[in-house]
Amino acid sequence: MSAVSRNRSMAALGDYESVLPFQAVGIEPHVLEDGSETEAKMVLNELVLKKYAVVFVVEDWYERMKERIEEINEKEDTSIVPIPGLRGSRGLGFKSIKSSVERAVGMDIFSVK
Repeated sequence: MSAVSRNRSMAALGDYESVLPFQAVGIEPHVLEDGSETEAKMVLNELVLKKYAVVFVVEDWYERMKERIEEINEKEDTSIVPIPGLRGSRGLGFKSIKSSVERAVGMDIFSVK
């Protein structure tokens, strides 16, 4: 069953310039006002408690909260997905997908030999 059919929302978490454009496609932007890790974790935990289907997190914040995000991705129904910020991609999205696929199939199918 899809997130939409279960009325589960999607959100984007990060700085104003990075997350505001998501509003144009129906994704709820959550701007981190004071830029503290405490605020970021509090907002992320709130989104998980509200049962959001997907939360897109700007890579800078994804990296800072990596332990908590990994815990959420393993134990909760919410999927946390890294997105590039204004400075461009750091490759965290690909690393996240690679890790998830490797866990699911038991091997690295992305390696080039």
